Amino acid sequence: MSQTTYTQQRSAVSVVLDNRLSYVSFGLAWLVGHGVNALTHGDDPVVDLPSEIPASLLVVGLLAASWPIGFGALFLIITALSAALDEQKVHTLMWPTASGLVVGLLYLAGGAVYRDRLQYVLGTWLALTSSAALFLHGAPLYWVLALAGGGSYLVAAALEPRRHAKALLARAS
Repeated sequence: MSQTTYTQQRSAVSVVLDNRLSYVSFGLAWLVGHGVNALTHGDDPVVDLPSEIPASLLVVGLLAASWPIGFGALFLIITALSAALDEQKVHTLMWPTASGLVVGLLYLAGGAVYRDRLQYVLGTWLALTSSAALFLHGAPLYWVLALAGGGSYLVAAALEPRRHAKALLARAS
């Protein structure tokens, strides 16, 4: 490997990103989108809204930083699984939880590539809590996603300035 190639590869991996805006926007999208879903589910919902409204709130919130390939593949999996099982509830369970899994895996990959421990931990947390939420039904499923998922983004946003400063210092040395 030539020195130029090594330098280019090293500099590509040593980019120091500031993820605060992304974390805050995703955190609010998860809190509002899944929170409204939680309020509208169950035998005695707190708020009676058409199901399209909470889903739309979540989608609008996520459009700022969506990953089309992962979600395109997820669409194919959920649609095929729903058709194979002839069960529409697959969509209700799988879209929110599997989306959290995909996002978590993407953060895990980003954390590994950029050696960003915060992103890696966030990805781990999102993948595990979103997957574990499948054991719940109705409003509790959405409360876990809203509070554990959305809340973890906001914690990451609060920790990001410290991580970012440390990364800049390490890069300068």
